[in-house]
Amino acid sequence: MKKSMIHFLFLAFTAVAVAVGFWACQPKAAEVKKPAKPVSEVVTPEWAKNAVIYEVNTRQFTTEGTFNAFAEHLPRLKELGVDILWFMPIFPIGELNRKGSLGSYYSVRDYKAVNPEFGTFEDFKNLVDKAHQLGFKVILDWVANHTSFDHQWATDHPEWYTRDEKGAIVSPFDWTDVADLKYDDNPALWDAMADALKFWVAEANIDGYRCDVAGMVPVAFWERARVELDAIKPVFMLAEDEGQRDLMKKAFDANYGWEFHHVMNQIAKGEKNAADVWSYFAKEDTLFAPTSYRMMMTSNHDENSWNGTEFERMGEGAKAFAVMSYTIPGFPMIYNGQEVGLNKRLLFFEKDTIVWTNPNEFTAFYSRLNQIKKANECLWNANNGGAMTMITTDKGGEVLSFTRTKNENRIITFINVTGAEQQVNLSDDTFSGSYTNLLTDEKYEIVKGQAITLPAWGYLVIK
Repeated sequence: MKKSMIHFLFLAFTAVAVAVGFWACQPKAAEVKKPAKPVSEVVTPEWAKNAVIYEVNTRQFTTEGTFNAFAEHLPRLKELGVDILWFMPIFPIGELNRKGSLGSYYSVRDYKAVNPEFGTFEDFKNLVDKAHQLGFKVILDWVANHTSFDHQWATDHPEWYTRDEKGAIVSPFDWTDVADLKYDDNPALWDAMADALKFWVAEANIDGYRCDVAGMVPVAFWERARVELDAIKPVFMLAEDEGQRDLMKKAFDANYGWEFHHVMNQIAKGEKNAADVWSYFAKEDTLFAPTSYRMMMTSNHDENSWNGTEFERMGEGAKAFAVMSYTIPGFPMIYNGQEVGLNKRLLFFEKDTIVWTNPNEFTAFYSRLNQIKKANECLWNANNGGAMTMITTDKGGEVLSFTRTKNENRIITFINVTGAEQQVNLSDDTFSGSYTNLLTDEKYEIVKGQAITLPAWGYLVIK
């Protein structure tokens, strides 16, 4: 998603203010009225409070590319410790203007049917049932902004689509395989889309949605849909958006931490440093309610296919940034294959099966991160977790150092975001004591005057 103009203006204003010494002539801190915190009326299901989400690309997950074949992996994913299974769109794919031989999952031809490439509607319902029996929640990827050009709506209701001066249905941006829906002045479209959303909750018993380019669809539609979905069962709603803040007031539980994802990529390239993490959260804290949260990730289907694997973008820092995504405030996500260190860009419009290997260091790594997330309430999602507090060191740009505390639970994290070994000296003596390294179970001592040594891209998470 593109950065919003609000974000841009905010950063520009701050830079100018500092340059001219603006803050020097401000009233005393006690006289400055802080802006009201954003609020949210969304009631998030209790089961999401410490959840980890896992993205499933059904086509590429197995050789067969079917729901039934995927179901065989459920016990393995349960052992891995993920909670929410997000399935990329499972609907029939348009043939008109199709890209590649198999087309994009996001070119939907029928919102109430299953892509025969994956199996049948009954196969999917059975998969949801099996997932629920193992304790998973299931959400579907929903594409409300556009359909395929050969969706029946394009024939029966051409007025539901955006058209050019000649009356031809157009695509959003350069997405030439999809037709842009026009929500303005089309209440019947709102009814049809809401009806399709309710269908999968009522008939397949899914637990919510990840909504593609949610900010391109009217906020009022999502707010209506949330009320109608919650009337069937409490759902979890994830918006692929970060710039449209109003989405988070009544419609969505979580959205994307797109900006932070790019901050991590830039740190990996040496274009930003650990101090920029604090700049991000200082701004983020003013934009969203404490009860909503961002999904943090080092990869996803878009990044993997179009911008490269986490190893291409983050190099030897891939694990360090994964640790960061689990320990900062937010909602961690694993894209299928990351748990075995998949270092391959998956084709988007063709069959390109994930190469599954035996459990390896990445399997153990993500499994341990998931265990740490669940066992420590200070790392839980949104305001179920603890605030992130900076630890002052002499390496503020090279090492991200912070604590998170909730009740009696406190985690201390140090992450070296450089390709060189760093020695960190703490200026605060209050951290002296005995700890457990949560990633290795080894005992760790901090004594007054001791320097903490971190290898290149090293990390230390202690309790």
